[in-house]
Amino acid sequence: MAENKMSFEDSMNRLAEIVAKLEAGKEPLEESIKLFEEGTALAGRCYEALRQAETKIEELAPEEDAV
Repeated sequence: MAENKMSFEDSMNRLAEIVAKLEAGKEPLEESIKLFEEGTALAGRCYEALRQAETKIEELAPEEDAV
């Protein structure tokens, strides 16, 4: 799947799928490692998207101290 072009929501859904597969413990070791790597990359992208959204909100919202 082209993770770089996935929306935040699609990335989160895929991450949930990966976690469920890993928690089930039914995947072979090699596949588990690949899933873990994909999940780690997705988690990083989701974190960055949330960080950027937080920064934008902070820029747009008036500061409470300024009131």
